[in-house]
Amino acid sequence: MADKGIAYLKRKLANYQLAARKRYDYYDMHYQELQRGVMIPPEVLYQYRSCIGWCSKAVDALADRLVFREFINDELEMNEIFQMNSPDVFFDSAILSALISSCCFVYISLGEDDMPRLQVIEGTDATGVIDPITGLLTEGYAVLERDDNGNPILEAYFQPHRTSFYSHGELNHVTNHKAPYALLVPIIHRPDAKRPFGRSRITRACMYYQAYAKRTLERSDVSAEFYSFPQKYIVGLSQDTEFMDTWRASISSMLAFEKDNEGDSPKLGQFQQQSMAPYLDQLRAAASGFAGESGLTLDDLGFPSDNPSSAEAIKASHETLRVTARKAQRCFGTGFLNVGYLAVCLRDDYEYERSLVAPTKPKWEPVFEADAATMSVIGDGAIKINQAVPGYMDKDAIRDLTGLEGGNGGYSTPTVGSDQSGLSKDDR
Repeated sequence: MADKGIAYLKRKLANYQLAARKRYDYYDMHYQELQRGVMIPPEVLYQYRSCIGWCSKAVDALADRLVFREFINDELEMNEIFQMNSPDVFFDSAILSALISSCCFVYISLGEDDMPRLQVIEGTDATGVIDPITGLLTEGYAVLERDDNGNPILEAYFQPHRTSFYSHGELNHVTNHKAPYALLVPIIHRPDAKRPFGRSRITRACMYYQAYAKRTLERSDVSAEFYSFPQKYIVGLSQDTEFMDTWRASISSMLAFEKDNEGDSPKLGQFQQQSMAPYLDQLRAAASGFAGESGLTLDDLGFPSDNPSSAEAIKASHETLRVTARKAQRCFGTGFLNVGYLAVCLRDDYEYERSLVAPTKPKWEPVFEADAATMSVIGDGAIKINQAVPGYMDKDAIRDLTGLEGGNGGYSTPTVGSDQSGLSKDDR
């Protein structure tokens, strides 16, 4: 299949860049929606701009629970490459960027020590043509550096076996390599056949509910002015009465009104004070809709329940978030495996067959950390399982469930439910 060219990829990036930047603005709480309403003048409403971080919470609540551990069955020693590229920063940065804009890209280059370097590029600065079978790019384009005005300074066009660099729009130099795909790897969140570059965690529904809540807070702020200073009235004043200054009347502790010539006295009154309860109910309704869309709870959005929840109750309430995290682990695991595969080809200067990395599997830390009660239940269950199937639950399986790394100093650990010989209780 013929390449589409760098001009096509630039147009493609421009088409999708606006939507990606909008979601970054929502995450950074910089986006200001168009104001809808006819009762409050725009110049008044502008003074009461509100700010809500629900979209940020939806992204961070999932990103913070996705902790990549390592690859197992790593015959090509990919773990070494990731360890040399600040894994604590690299994985978190890639996951967070992919959740915001539906995908991010990892630019692979060769360092001075002949060790591959991995750089995360936002979805607003890169795109490509994806192979639907492997999830790798047959060609890609990325902006590697911009000036203070946002104009591209250094660009790169990626192809199998070569990468072309452009400086200020002019071809600068070309590097050749043995990797069979473009050295720009997409890390995609929830891809499908219709959207191969995935879907953002910040959905249109999340943006709507946050905008709805922002409008509610702004209207409640304007109404609070009338709530703090309720309007008062006087009836029965004589037409000859001199009106006092309204500010002096508001702050004065004592006001005197004399009877008129006919002996009538004015009557004071106050309009019914506006209630803030409807705004709180409206805000809670917006929070309920956002929680249902994002898999969070009202506690996560600032509406705490009366009774504190136990660890098991928290897990049960976050079941949707747990399932979402498992799905994200599968998607991101494939992306990181592709990064490791191309990085190995670049490191060894050899075109490996992709089938060599098929046995390699990504390992993740548990979505929810195990507390003391959970570890006790897991321990009892592991003993019973090993009694039924000897050797089924080993230390790796226990670590996958609890996230705890054993401290045996490298010596093999006896299987749970067995003695030092490795025999279960029933075998003895």
